[in-house]
Amino acid sequence: MEDRFGHRISYLRISITDRCNERCRYCLPEERQEWLPRDGILSYEEILRILRIGAGMGIRKVRITGGEPLTRRNVLSLIRSVAAVPGVEDIGISTNGTLLADVPAEESGEGVTMARHLVEAGVRTVNISLDTLDQAAYAAITNRDFHARALAGIEAACVAGFESVKLNCVLMKGRTEHEVSDLVEFAHDHECLLRFIELMPVSTTEVLTADNFLSCGTVQQILAARYGPLVPCPEVRTNGPASYWRIPDRNQLVGFIGAMTNLHFCESCNKLRLTADGKLRPCLGSHMETDLITPLRAGASDDEITRLIADTVDRKPKEHDFRTTYLPGRRMIAIGG
Repeated sequence: MEDRFGHRISYLRISITDRCNERCRYCLPEERQEWLPRDGILSYEEILRILRIGAGMGIRKVRITGGEPLTRRNVLSLIRSVAAVPGVEDIGISTNGTLLADVPAEESGEGVTMARHLVEAGVRTVNISLDTLDQAAYAAITNRDFHARALAGIEAACVAGFESVKLNCVLMKGRTEHEVSDLVEFAHDHECLLRFIELMPVSTTEVLTADNFLSCGTVQQILAARYGPLVPCPEVRTNGPASYWRIPDRNQLVGFIGAMTNLHFCESCNKLRLTADGKLRPCLGSHMETDLITPLRAGASDDEITRLIADTVDRKPKEHDFRTTYLPGRRMIAIGG
């Protein structure tokens, strides 16, 4: 699949739930939330049908997201089925990490963590949110005192056998600056790939203001003052829009995801997003979406779903609207990370 701008679409991010065990300020900033009813979200069978059709059109990489995807029951069963879909070559998962060290009671293997079960089910890479190393700051950001659980989850992921463990830090002015170097050292000690992510207006209009926005460029300056000038590594590419830089005199990369300040952010976009309630979105920073759940449940054929997916790709915008007049239409938790 290619869109009008020559982007080869091969990556599908699948949100399997809008629910989460945390309440991060930039994603779900209010405690009260009307969760989608059970029949309002895609069943595993519906997700797999859409994926099979998408894989036949060129989808090769899948990332399971939420909400917090590990809160949905029988998620390992879904992932095993995803791994069996012809054409799918790479499975990743995005999580807050708080459940990775748990031992699922419904799975065999005494003492086997969720992280290890994910690897055995076919997950190759895991992205874990880690905005701070400070317990009090973690509780303030997430509205949950799960800091120890998150760190335990990272430890479990590091020994589980994933091909890559990435730590994602959302940048917040007044909170992140003094921890930048500590986060780099933590990632180095754990042999994880750290990425810094600029705030985006995907939840409420209050999430992104001049008072709380911290740019990737500012963080690069902070790191340069500590370690020396960062070395650009344009040859390093992962499946997302991150640009990578090497810390001088050590074999450590740091990634920057600057949706707000990188004017070339969308040039290599290769993804679609499937929301938990069955909408296909060609761009996180656009309100454009295609309803798939209604035609699926009305008996649409595979050919009809194929045409809906192809039409969505054809309407994919050249770039996101975050820097123009974008106003949130859904909370981030309802779209998928």
